[in-house]
Amino acid sequence: MRVVVNQVEALKQKTGIGHYTHQLLRCLRAQTGDDQIDAFPTGWVARAWKGCAGGRPAVRRKPGRGRRGLGGERGQGMPWLRRGCLALTGWQLRAMCRRRKYDLYHEPNSLPLACDCPAVATVHDLSLLLYPEWHPADRVAHFEQHFTRALGRCAHFLTDSECVRQQMMRTLGIRPERVTRVYLGTRPGLRPLPDDEVAQTLHRLGLPARYLLSVGTIEPRKNVLLLLRAYCALPDRLRAEWPLLLAGKWGWNAGDVADYLHAEARHRGVLHLGYVADEHLPALYSGARALLYPSHYEGFGLPPLEMMACGGAVVASTAEALVETVGGQAQLVLPDDLDGWRDAMARLVTDDDWWQFLRGGAEEVARPYTWEQCAADTLTVYRHVCGGTTDRRPEVLPCAATGRRRAG
Repeated sequence: MRVVVNQVEALKQKTGIGHYTHQLLRCLRAQTGDDQIDAFPTGWVARAWKGCAGGRPAVRRKPGRGRRGLGGERGQGMPWLRRGCLALTGWQLRAMCRRRKYDLYHEPNSLPLACDCPAVATVHDLSLLLYPEWHPADRVAHFEQHFTRALGRCAHFLTDSECVRQQMMRTLGIRPERVTRVYLGTRPGLRPLPDDEVAQTLHRLGLPARYLLSVGTIEPRKNVLLLLRAYCALPDRLRAEWPLLLAGKWGWNAGDVADYLHAEARHRGVLHLGYVADEHLPALYSGARALLYPSHYEGFGLPPLEMMACGGAVVASTAEALVETVGGQAQLVLPDDLDGWRDAMARLVTDDDWWQFLRGGAEEVARPYTWEQCAADTLTVYRHVCGGTTDRRPEVLPCAATGRRRAG
């Protein structure tokens, strides 16, 4: 079996899909045996993508600036550069398929390029279709223009969670045998670290010894503004003792969050770290009192599981995918319940017994979610498609998440 995988997202500064692509390729290559797994783009086309990813300016929001949003002010030439890179990537894929006779093409980011190979696509979520207001207009227009055609190119679909699989069947009419849930994994090295190692890393980064943590790109569906307002509603004493660290780069339409951060939150104990390198994440998770994850919608939600892999407490929203993966262990709060988030944060930092209760069993919940299992389940789908059997859905292992369901 010869498979080619699009690695574009792994060439950029990695967020969720980039980590998925990188880790999947790493583990697939370790498991394939006589099978062949190649990646594209390569060579100068890959270098063009790296240049495209690095060409977007990091806009620093200042008080009093306009409302467009930090990170949403793209360079004038960036859409054209991205289209050019897409065209070059499609050209390279078709040339590689003609020359190397691949059996299958895997697109890890929803919309497969046109080529002669049967395609498998990973659809991480349907937010572009279900909640277009959470995305820039050009991204929504591109998705609407190409998604229906892309559906027809796919022999099979992967989703990160059963809830997204059900959404695809319900919303798009995809037959059950054409879509398989394959859970994501937690990255190597994410484990509870010794206190002295955590302290050394935090000191080196200039971070406080005690803090609450939020991880993720700052964009509308992540619901960071509500989290900041809830945190700022805490008593002064608690905020002084327990600052809130925001680890994540600015995304699209984050102007309201930037305004509130500069006008209110940064004076009340909120620190924005920006993008945090992978090597610092184990210490950042291990040192946190808890991870706060108030997202409106997720296709999977990696940070809560990564926090649990480090033995940490999690307060998460009731977004369906989070209920599916960490809902038996995390404290769940409705995403729009400001008082609920404020009260959960207050209890986290004042009630040691409850905090320990949330931590108990966290590592066991995260343990089944590995990139090795993700790759093994993905290979099952590859072989199913390449074998030409379309009469039944390929079977993958269930994720044996355990824990105690909590709703708040």
